Amino acid sequence: MRIASYEIEVELEAEEGFADITARVQEIVEKSGIRQGVAVVFNVGSTGAITTMEFEPGLRKDIPRALERVAPRGESYEHHLTWGDDNGAAHVRAALLGPGLTVPIVDGRLTLGTWQQIVVINFDTRRRRRRVVVQLLGE
Repeated sequence: MRIASYEIEVELEAEEGFADITARVQEIVEKSGIRQGVAVVFNVGSTGAITTMEFEPGLRKDIPRALERVAPRGESYEHHLTWGDDNGAAHVRAALLGPGLTVPIVDGRLTLGTWQQIVVINFDTRRRRRRVVVQLLGE
């Protein structure tokens, strides 16, 4: 069993800046030489998330619209009172989607569906450079 760790950095717009990092993660898998195992993809930070989705313009509008119903930006959040911040909704949205995911590696390829991409999302109220750790476990 081998373990290999890598990092990806991506600059994202404020409030639902999206980036498809699938190709970069696949390049890491190929570079590692791991043929069978798992890729753990993890966003470092509490106002960003990692998910899979079809990375197309409609969903990049639909997801923020759906999250606006669940965690509206205009709400008063206790987080704002605690820290004097304006990004309580960002923290809630990131917690709902989660900071990471695990993707099986089979024959040196990420096991993803045709329309399934690995996406990092910035929910913060300001532009952010997101650091994503990719850790591979396998042989």
